[in-house]
Amino acid sequence: MEHAQEWLSAFPPLVIYLLVGLVIGAESMGIPLPGEITLISAALLTASGTGDPWLVGLAAAVGAIVGDSLGYAIGRRGGRPLLERVGRRFPKHFGPAHLARAEQMFGRWGVWAVFFGRFIALLRILAGPLAGALRVPYGRFLVANASGGIVWAFGTALLVYHLGAVVERWMKGLSWVGLAVAVLIGVGTTLWLKRRARRAMADVVETEPEPQTADA
Repeated sequence: MEHAQEWLSAFPPLVIYLLVGLVIGAESMGIPLPGEITLISAALLTASGTGDPWLVGLAAAVGAIVGDSLGYAIGRRGGRPLLERVGRRFPKHFGPAHLARAEQMFGRWGVWAVFFGRFIALLRILAGPLAGALRVPYGRFLVANASGGIVWAFGTALLVYHLGAVVERWMKGLSWVGLAVAVLIGVGTTLWLKRRARRAMADVVETEPEPQTADA
């Protein structure tokens, strides 16, 4: 995270917005890039006066929506065989276990796995291509894709911006003890969210979707 922030700080705001959109767009297409880290790093820079958090959120939202749509098109054209071939080449990111878990999430949540997937690392990469491979209707996919991308992008950018601004003020006006408390709270919150995400994924793996019965 720190290295990403230092790297981004070397660019003017317009270039930062473009990089945020490109990295998140590529990640949403199915390329394992650090989209969330890039978004958070760019949002932290706005707290120190470099750029605008609303424009960072806009760039992230556009990248997420366009990238997911391109991933959908790729998955629809190549189907499941394409995902399996990619999985054999990149087992750490797209192995059979990852694909099976993502499919179970789709089985449980339907098209809204695309919405929730924006907040889960695994589905952030696989949601678009997998939705295309499963032949999810594009109209329904786009609604879930756009709403998830907008909520995730603007929510993350603005939350990080405001938290960063608070930390900046604390650094100027309070002691290092206050700053340490803020950092501990932030780390604790992050760990708690990651643990909740892991539990949600484990629940999906353990709980198979109920078979649908035909109406009499």
